[in-house]
Amino acid sequence: MTPRWHRTRVRHASLSRGGSGAGGVTYDEVMTTLTERGTLELYEKTGALMRGHFRLTSGLHSDIYLQSALVLQYPEHAARLGDALAAPFVDAGAQTVLAPAIGGILVAHEVARALGVRALFTERENGVMRLRRGFTLTPGERCLVVEDVITTGGSTREVVECVRASGGSVVGVGCLIDRSGGAALFDVKQAALATVAATTWPPESCPLCRTGGQAVKPGSRA
Repeated sequence: MTPRWHRTRVRHASLSRGGSGAGGVTYDEVMTTLTERGTLELYEKTGALMRGHFRLTSGLHSDIYLQSALVLQYPEHAARLGDALAAPFVDAGAQTVLAPAIGGILVAHEVARALGVRALFTERENGVMRLRRGFTLTPGERCLVVEDVITTGGSTREVVECVRASGGSVVGVGCLIDRSGGAALFDVKQAALATVAATTWPPESCPLCRTGGQAVKPGSRA
């Protein structure tokens, strides 16, 4: 099957603030790539990039929070991001795209659609990331692992290990946003649409807490 990335050109999100499309973004320019600035514009315009006082899943506090579901709720944005993330891996020969549930499911689906392959997701079972729901890999199956946001890379590494334990081969790791500032590294080709070097603090040394602010946890895992 010819990848969608080759078959059709995709619409570029205009950076003008007077847009009237989904999430306040118009699509008026035809391009095949999405810049880092364009990615962050999509996140900001849809409220997926938040600024304030947040408690991360790791327990650390930060002044920035990324909630990708708020941008991925718009199918045209999800397709646009999926096309862009597929582009660096179009020659990797991926047969399957995988992501950890739940945040990466839509990312895997859109990247897989762009590449013309299938999409799977992993889930934790007794604390271990596994393929469930009848999902299987064939020996040597070439897999691309994707995520919405990578912070430490822990969940992504679990998916990589799951693929290899299931007999598959990992050809790359991709994410919409690299929140590690480039610190999360893998032993395969990797790509991110945007990199955000967000400051984090342990709760006991958080300057926002010292001023009397209360950290909130807006994510899916409270």
